[in-house]
Amino acid sequence: MKSTFQIIILLVIFFGTVSLPAGFAQKETKETEALLTGYLRPSIFAITMVMVHDVVNPPAASRYYAYIMLGAYDLVSQHDAAIVPPAAFIRHYPAAPIAVAGGADGHSSEGSGGADTAYDYRIAAAYSILETGRQMLPSGFMLEDEEKKFVQRLQDQRIPQPLIDRSLAAARAATAKVTGWSRGDGYSRLSALLRYSPLKNDSSWYPTPPAYIEAVEPHWRTIRPMVIDSSDQFMPPRLTPFSKDKNSDFYRLVMEVYTISKDTGAQSLYERTIAGFWDCNPFAVTTSGHMAIGLKKISPGGHWMDIAGNAALVAHTDFDHTIEVETLVAVTLMDAFIACWEAKYKTNRVRPETYIDRYIDPLWRPYLQTPPFPEYSSGHSVISTASAEVLTYLLGGRLDYTDNAEELFDIQPRTFHSFREAAAEAAISRLYGGIHYRDGVTSGQAQGKDLGDYIVEQLRKAGIRPLR
Repeated sequence: MKSTFQIIILLVIFFGTVSLPAGFAQKETKETEALLTGYLRPSIFAITMVMVHDVVNPPAASRYYAYIMLGAYDLVSQHDAAIVPPAAFIRHYPAAPIAVAGGADGHSSEGSGGADTAYDYRIAAAYSILETGRQMLPSGFMLEDEEKKFVQRLQDQRIPQPLIDRSLAAARAATAKVTGWSRGDGYSRLSALLRYSPLKNDSSWYPTPPAYIEAVEPHWRTIRPMVIDSSDQFMPPRLTPFSKDKNSDFYRLVMEVYTISKDTGAQSLYERTIAGFWDCNPFAVTTSGHMAIGLKKISPGGHWMDIAGNAALVAHTDFDHTIEVETLVAVTLMDAFIACWEAKYKTNRVRPETYIDRYIDPLWRPYLQTPPFPEYSSGHSVISTASAEVLTYLLGGRLDYTDNAEELFDIQPRTFHSFREAAAEAAISRLYGGIHYRDGVTSGQAQGKDLGDYIVEQLRKAGIRPLR
């Protein structure tokens, strides 16, 4: 694991490679389009790193990504007729356009307007991603330097200051609209709900070592969804009934997890490579004596947001459609976590680690550290499958890309030929890692496929078309 200092240095180097050419706001050149589009992935990754710093849990991370992208998407949709307005597919999203104050003359604009109120919507969209993150994230102040660097690059390229000012005003207006709407989704009420108390029975989830972290977001199903109707609209198939009988189906599920963990051959190395690649556990903790040390990692949603940006780059989508791809994946992630968390706390199923320690082998530990919430269904299976369906609809069933989302954490890249291939690997990684039973994986895939198909259908009805 690289130190925090090393990660910061790498980010500075990475972001420092982005420069904006002269005539950025005035000339529609291929070079300008490429530079602007290329800036989106690192800007979202900068937000991801703030979430890593804050140890934002996976459901909450998906919520932040959705709102952070919505302002940018809203701005782009007001200027590009090919981009469907968000209110056409997001339930309850305000349809009113973003009203933008003009420059020093105080005029207002709902679009590019005349010369005295015009702004570059691409500058505005890119800046709004950072600004929304700055305002919403607990340590959002960490994005202030990135905002300053972005503005300085515009100034260095002699972009007229009034145009910069109006574009940033448009970004702030988009952020204000999105953050204002976000306050009605129920997030602020979570802390006032009854604290979750684990049930002390054989079949129910219970905190696991080494940190014995309390249940994460037990009331997440109360959050307002984006596209789906309700948290229980898409439930996984019925789970295998709990049993301690060695001849039962459930015991066979347990023994499959236990047996995989005991394999020391080549197959085990392959499985552990996959498990480690898709770990994405922000709560991982290592111990040294009486000291517990957090191993900061990106969330599953952060991994798929980077896949989306990476794939858009490989597919050569322009600035506007890259914003579209990232936003639709972010919205899907938020809904997928809401649906999955409904299932998790409704079934409240015991994790393999707890069962095996109680009834089979008290010294056993899974290859991956068990996350602090119930087992069924597998979150990575749900959100990966749903995201893959949306990306497949937008970018096609075959796209070769190399996933290097976690190189900063010393995890080697893996190459995939389709989003469904990646999602299938992400899902089975939970079995290989010893943190899910097989039916938690396959049922999560079924839940994610149903949800993803539904979102794709809503996008199609709204007029959003495939990009390839």
